[in-house]
Amino acid sequence: MTETERLKERLKDISSMESFTIRQRVDAMLKIDAEMYMELGITSTLRERKETKAKSLIIYTEIKRLDPRENFVLINLDK
Repeated sequence: MTETERLKERLKDISSMESFTIRQRVDAMLKIDAEMYMELGITSTLRERKETKAKSLIIYTEIKRLDPRENFVLINLDK
């Protein structure tokens, strides 16, 4: 299983947590995004940066699916 597939599975699990409010689910996803960017450093390769950006887009897409109004402020994926 690739890192991207693991991320998608993790996001699916978070999305299905009915005991969490939508706000809590979005916060959990944004935390994952922040952690990915924290792992990048000055020695990170261009490939690693591009992979992180692609994974970040997956996260924002899932956030948009959960709460379209919230994500409008973060990123406009329709362009």
